[in-house]
Amino acid sequence: MQAEVEEWNREAFEASVEEFSAVIDEAKGVLEAEKESREGSGLVRIAPQAVRNVIVVGDIHGDMESLVHILKDVEDLNAGRIVFLGDYGDRGEESAEVYYLLLKLKVSVGERVILLRGNHEGPPDMPVMPHDLPFLFTARYGAKGKEIYERIKELWGYFPHSVLAEGRYLLLHGGLPANVASIEDIAYAQESHPASSNFEEILWNDPVEGKGYFYSRRGAGRMFGEDVTEKVLRAVGVKTLIRSHEPCDGVEVRQRGKILTLFSRKGSPYFNARAAYLVLDENSLREAKDAEELARSAARIW
Repeated sequence: MQAEVEEWNREAFEASVEEFSAVIDEAKGVLEAEKESREGSGLVRIAPQAVRNVIVVGDIHGDMESLVHILKDVEDLNAGRIVFLGDYGDRGEESAEVYYLLLKLKVSVGERVILLRGNHEGPPDMPVMPHDLPFLFTARYGAKGKEIYERIKELWGYFPHSVLAEGRYLLLHGGLPANVASIEDIAYAQESHPASSNFEEILWNDPVEGKGYFYSRRGAGRMFGEDVTEKVLRAVGVKTLIRSHEPCDGVEVRQRGKILTLFSRKGSPYFNARAAYLVLDENSLREAKDAEELARSAARIW
């Protein structure tokens, strides 16, 4: 895949409006078919025994260099799935190019690549500020950039918002909603929005040490403590939450090993010195590991 990544990287900086639009058309077809197969669920299930490994990538935020580094790095791993935890654009000046490359990747390998929604891919009633993406598209394509941006926004509605590695891990962008009695509450969070806050919390929540559940300084979502985490992980039958959303130097272990935060881009405006992705190999999929173990054995930090 290295040759393809190099080619897509070059194309991303040269693609015309028409070429970008054509890639969106292809990706929409793939994403729409996958959503129909989930029958309204925003959850992708992975049977750990059915895949060789799972690559997990945190926030990219327009960092093309980090994205290309990761994709070239994992070429020899023959990944069963590559899960992106959301936040593809904004903050980085190459956000349009990141989208182009990711959509080419999605079209090429289909269900092996899972693009989750982050809070930067949220619904219209959950806007993120500042939101640089429309300006980056118009800076590149002029008035036609707005049309490309609107078509990218349409794709977000087809993205799932969570992955369950059954019996092992729950993967999502932000955090755990407090009012979860079973995995179905997470799977159909988008369908129950806005009557339920579950979808907002999946995209926006952050963990805190200790116990509790209270409004977030972000202005959306909640802060959730270890008591909430224990309850939800037990309800969905997994050991560890893998999420992104918060800047860190690659990986950060939270709540005594129950949560792993993953950040996969470098540079302004976060100025983290290191970034990381995860390789959940046969060992990590055969037996669930806590966040401490994953940080030691599964994190690929650069």
